[in-house]
Amino acid sequence: MHEFEGYRNKPYKCTAFCWTVGWGHLMYNEQLKLPIVRKDGYTGMIRNEFPLKEEDNRIWSREELEKIFVNDLVSFERGVLRNAPNLVGNQPLFDACVALAFNIGVGGFQRSTLRQRILRNESPESIAEGFMQYVNSGGKVTPGLVRRRKAEVALFLNKS
Repeated sequence: MHEFEGYRNKPYKCTAFCWTVGWGHLMYNEQLKLPIVRKDGYTGMIRNEFPLKEEDNRIWSREELEKIFVNDLVSFERGVLRNAPNLVGNQPLFDACVALAFNIGVGGFQRSTLRQRILRNESPESIAEGFMQYVNSGGKVTPGLVRRRKAEVALFLNKS
């Protein structure tokens, strides 16, 4: 995941307009609840307007970001297993699902057709296709996400 997330020791806004630091650590969960754009007369705050807290506007140490990454990883592992308990004993698919959930969120994984395919014990080919449904950002296919999903499929199929 480090390869795809990249590392930044100063907060930045990701492609979903959320404050992020380290290896893709979402800084403020409440920011995800905000709409990306204003629609239908909505006048409240949108994601891009969410302020960075003054105490977070700093250069973070690699040590603290490594701890955050490990904690995030444990949280995503638990979330994936909670939503797809039949992954126990299938380490390659579990690892690929954790990598996907790290990118789309545990809620995204929970709502995914990929999860449904896993729970139904569909064929490896069908499950692999499920990963490739998550290649869009901002409504457009993103080459980086295509590359990332292909790497997750290769991990799942033990072809990495």
